[in-house]
Amino acid sequence: MAADSDPESEVFEITDFTTASEWERFVSRVEEVLNDWKLVGQDSKNPLQKGEFNSGVWEEKSQEISFADFRFSVTHIYLKQEAAPSDGKDAEEDAVPVAMQDLLCMKNDFPPRAHCLVRWYGVREFVVISPGVNCEAIISESKCNLLLSSVSISLANIGCQVPVFVQIQQKWRRMYAGECQGPGVRTDFQIVHLRRVPSQYNHLSGLLDIFKSKIGCGLTPLPPVSIAIRFTYVLQDWQQCSWPQQPPDFDALLSGEVGGVEFGKLPFGACEDPVSELHLSATWPHLTEGIVVDNDVYSDLDPLQAPQWSVRVRKAENPQCLLGEFLSEFFKLCLHKESTEDLLGKSSLEDEAKDNSDISHALSKLTEPTAVPLPKLSVSNMVHSARKRIRRHRRADESPLSSDLLNSILLYLFPDAAEDKQSEGTPNKGVYPNLEGQLTLKKELDDANLFSQLKSAPLDSLTYRLALCICLVNFYHGGARGVAHLWQEFVLEMRYRWENNFLIHGLDGGPPDLRCCLLHQKLQMLNCCIERKRARDDGRKGTGVEKKGGCENGRLAPQSASLTSASPGKSWESWSDSEEEFFECLSDTDELKEVQPTEQERSASGRTKPEGRLQPHDKLTLLNSDEPLYIPITQEPGPMTEDALEEQSEVLAKLGTSAEGAHLRARMQSACLLSDMESFKAANPGCLLEDFVRWYSPRDYVEEEVTDENGQTVVRGDLSTRMKIPGNMWVEAWETAKATPARRQRRLFDDTKEAEKVLHYLAVQKPSDLTRHLLSCVIHAAILKEKEEEVAEDIPSVRRSIQQLVSLAGKLLHHPSPDYKKLEDLISQVAGVEAVIAHARSLKAKFGLGKNDTGEEVEGLRRFVISLLDEPEVSVIDAGRSYVGSIIHKLFVSAQRLADSSDEGILGEMEAALLAPMEDEVGRTDDRKATAGGAVGADFPPPAGREILLRTCVPRPAPYSKPLPQRLFCVLMKEDFRLAGAFSSDTSFF
Repeated sequence: MAADSDPESEVFEITDFTTASEWERFVSRVEEVLNDWKLVGQDSKNPLQKGEFNSGVWEEKSQEISFADFRFSVTHIYLKQEAAPSDGKDAEEDAVPVAMQDLLCMKNDFPPRAHCLVRWYGVREFVVISPGVNCEAIISESKCNLLLSSVSISLANIGCQVPVFVQIQQKWRRMYAGECQGPGVRTDFQIVHLRRVPSQYNHLSGLLDIFKSKIGCGLTPLPPVSIAIRFTYVLQDWQQCSWPQQPPDFDALLSGEVGGVEFGKLPFGACEDPVSELHLSATWPHLTEGIVVDNDVYSDLDPLQAPQWSVRVRKAENPQCLLGEFLSEFFKLCLHKESTEDLLGKSSLEDEAKDNSDISHALSKLTEPTAVPLPKLSVSNMVHSARKRIRRHRRADESPLSSDLLNSILLYLFPDAAEDKQSEGTPNKGVYPNLEGQLTLKKELDDANLFSQLKSAPLDSLTYRLALCICLVNFYHGGARGVAHLWQEFVLEMRYRWENNFLIHGLDGGPPDLRCCLLHQKLQMLNCCIERKRARDDGRKGTGVEKKGGCENGRLAPQSASLTSASPGKSWESWSDSEEEFFECLSDTDELKEVQPTEQERSASGRTKPEGRLQPHDKLTLLNSDEPLYIPITQEPGPMTEDALEEQSEVLAKLGTSAEGAHLRARMQSACLLSDMESFKAANPGCLLEDFVRWYSPRDYVEEEVTDENGQTVVRGDLSTRMKIPGNMWVEAWETAKATPARRQRRLFDDTKEAEKVLHYLAVQKPSDLTRHLLSCVIHAAILKEKEEEVAEDIPSVRRSIQQLVSLAGKLLHHPSPDYKKLEDLISQVAGVEAVIAHARSLKAKFGLGKNDTGEEVEGLRRFVISLLDEPEVSVIDAGRSYVGSIIHKLFVSAQRLADSSDEGILGEMEAALLAPMEDEVGRTDDRKATAGGAVGADFPPPAGREILLRTCVPRPAPYSKPLPQRLFCVLMKEDFRLAGAFSSDTSFF
């Protein structure tokens, strides 16, 4: 009794059978996903149109679910269509699901690019459940059945009529099992996959036996089976068509006859044939059982008699294209970290510094004349001293670039240095010898200033040519070391030209063009400095000025002046902190001569002697006298590059918003204004601020008609409101300005200091920095090259692609720090366009298309070839009976004849002698028959793939069941045999 009363004996285990299992949770999760995607119930769809699987837009969305610790990916794939218009009637409850209706649709058989389930079953919408990433394949039969049962339960629970497939076996086998449920009907999707084709099923008759045995329902006889057949023939041997791309002539770059002109040409085209195979598909779309015979001894399926032909080409994977390779290798330079010294070793510049440390060298440098006539010299002579300094301790065999190659490159970059190309002209034209004809087409293609869109450089500019040379040297002559060597010589050439006052040809005159790349702006700035220096030195030499204590005994003609009234928008950005006290303002032209004061002006008492006059104003006179207002000779504002402008903006921004900072900022910005005021005061002694404003900024001098004391209407003027604001910078500048002509003012633009800045900037550039500067020019050249090649091939898709390239490149290259990944993608797109053009050339050569061929048939062939580039599969109108079909037939006949002649073990001498000439084979329509598996004779090889589609509508599983669609898709290849069947059953009456 005591034991019975023990409380522990009353405790027993309770099992809760209401707890959901892992399998139940998985089924519930599948139902949730299908509900979220609104795949519940019956959904009306528009009827499928012909070719809609190929032309329509396919979309998909995915979600992950788990079965215990095993992850699955659920993907919904569907053809995007507009909703079917409602006719006001409710859908029938027992209507067959849309997927079952699609099984019998004949408008989209054999789509060229579609999901394999779309091709096998013809469905427009379905769901696939496949193992997740890094999950093993489902091979066990029990697991496959468990998944299929889970899918079946989920579809039944929520009433989903969209077919759901489960991927089983290894992924490469593409094995799917699935199910589709409707009201009282169900379709089972089954598949068979073998590595070899069973001999009894290697023809249509055997496949029909399988299909009929599978759908057997007791009916005698069975309804006729609808048949669609496609045989695909592969042409791989293109030996009868030589690849038209010529390999690059590497020796031509060093040839003395060609010279440097070859450096301006980018290579283009594929090094190998980019088209590997041509696939011809012969289709018999609508056949009925009994019309065609195809068994183990006899076949009616002759490709020449097929009603439909379609062609697609298989392109070589990653064909080596020259232009793409050039760009890719050039872009890789951006990732190099080495400097020029790291790549070439330290030079002997330190020894040179020691040699020049003697003060006598410095004094002789100051006393020797700086302006000398441009001598007759060659490139080697011009940079001889510079090379001698650099190569003093470098052996010839250690130099990345040979002397001959380097001379050729420098002659291409600086043709004005050649003995027969000497020129003293201005650099405004930038014309190079022997290139006008070569640039004509490119200038026509360079529409809307393409260089400004890409922030590159003009076509015939020095920067553009330098980019092409750097790209070529990097690819062919030493990589980064060769680039460093060439850049070192280029910088030395720039310094040589600065020190000897030789203008840099190939650059537009004037201030730096901010639309171009920064390196081009720097070279333009150096050219501006050389121009100013030449003008100053020429003026000093012409007037015999003798320097005494930093001042000149004589006065020189001014350099420039404002010929018209300045506008309020005149640039004030130039500000110089030069320590030089006096400035000689020299003239660029002989027309700008200083207006000398008259004797009356010289003898006027109490008046300062006027200086620096250019010419009297046409209309204005001074307000406090009747003397005319004289336009003064002024200094031009100094040019600036975009990095200098940005640096100046940062300096001005750092001054802050305080009163002191604002005042200092205004003084810095008014350097040009102060210089003009001083020049105006010197030219117009006794003038007022109002006089200056009337000339300099007319809109700030307001005139109005008023009535005076005598009742007469007079015109009176006064400064504008902004000029009367207390602390106005114009008023302060006017009060501090002294009457000083431009020639005795401090220089606004110190050409010596600016030139040294540019030369230092160039000297410190690494090969990677140089690549980033010139990348826009190289991409510019590549796009122009593709435009030039596209004109010859006339490919609409390439034109659209080039327009997209220009738009994308403009966005990337205008950014100060472009994304390297996006730039790499851009270069890949450029290479892709090159590959398309190479494909077009290959196909035109194979189909015998010439540039000057004309005629309606030839134009049709040309359109057909271009269509092969854009479309996955192109139909041949009239199949083998057309002109295009005859060309394709010739290609196969030629390849087959070549194969037969080389295969002596298969063809005997007697069979080879019976082969008819190729011309007789074209268009043959005799009654030759074929055996199963391929055509007999030498016209076509055995088909590489055979696809047979069988369809019918029969009641299953009993004769009194509802007639439902049945479908079997058969694939027969050399090492692949697949049967994909969709078999429908009536679940209400069976």
